[in-house]
Amino acid sequence: MSDEVQPGHVRIRLDLSYDGTGFSGWAKQAGGRRTVQGEIEDALRTVTRSGGTTYELTVAGRTDAGVHARGQVAHVDLPAELWEQHREKLLKRLAGRLARDVRIWSLAEAPAGFNARFSAVWRRYAYRVTDHPGGVDPLLRGHVLWHDWPLDVDAMNKAAGRLLGEHDFAAYCKRREGATTIRTLQELSLVRGADGVITATVRADAFCHNMVRSLIGALLFVGDGHRAPDWPGKVLAAGVRDSAVHVVRPHGLTLEEIGYPSDDLLAARSKEARNKRSLPAQPARCC
Repeated sequence: MSDEVQPGHVRIRLDLSYDGTGFSGWAKQAGGRRTVQGEIEDALRTVTRSGGTTYELTVAGRTDAGVHARGQVAHVDLPAELWEQHREKLLKRLAGRLARDVRIWSLAEAPAGFNARFSAVWRRYAYRVTDHPGGVDPLLRGHVLWHDWPLDVDAMNKAAGRLLGEHDFAAYCKRREGATTIRTLQELSLVRGADGVITATVRADAFCHNMVRSLIGALLFVGDGHRAPDWPGKVLAAGVRDSAVHVVRPHGLTLEEIGYPSDDLLAARSKEARNKRSLPAQPARCC
């Protein structure tokens, strides 16, 4: 698959954010459900007066229903003539057309070889939870989960450390036909803020479906004392879903940032990311 832009077109990078509360996820769906992709594509078609032509977006990380994004990235290929005609006022016109729960912060011509999805080298999410006995600050209720057991952050970090590195995360993912569940988890750490809210930072080269929310669900069971710190690692090694691993609610999850290599490495990274991954063969053991 080539990342070359069709003749007469230009690839545009979009940096955007949204509150996922009112969306049925990023990707367009049948049945008229409201999605981030659908909203932006509709607005783009309207403000550029493109009639029945829809210019489809490619996104760095497809978020589920209810998940928020602060640092989402997408790209769209537009006819060069249309881009030249609208480029100076396109951002402001989109701001006037889009609902207030989705904002585009920048529109710029992408460097050669850029693909919002495949050129990315990491995605960083944050999951926010509080164990305050009184619940969640009403002003944060759409972005913070309430866990009604006291949480030991040190125990959760101890458990998190056992999950870092390249593994098959099948035990923490919802399987999709033909898709690999091998990922490299680069960071998984938790910090309690002065307001008592615990923020988990989760960074990986890519994520499979439900992976972040499943990892957090396992760590919460460690934090409240229901499981020992070595339990999430044992679940990972077993390679199968454990009924005790709960997929936590989506509203506590925010896509914070997407990382890309330098411009000269974009095309190579895009090609590499399309290769189906496998773990190195393990040495045979006796007895």
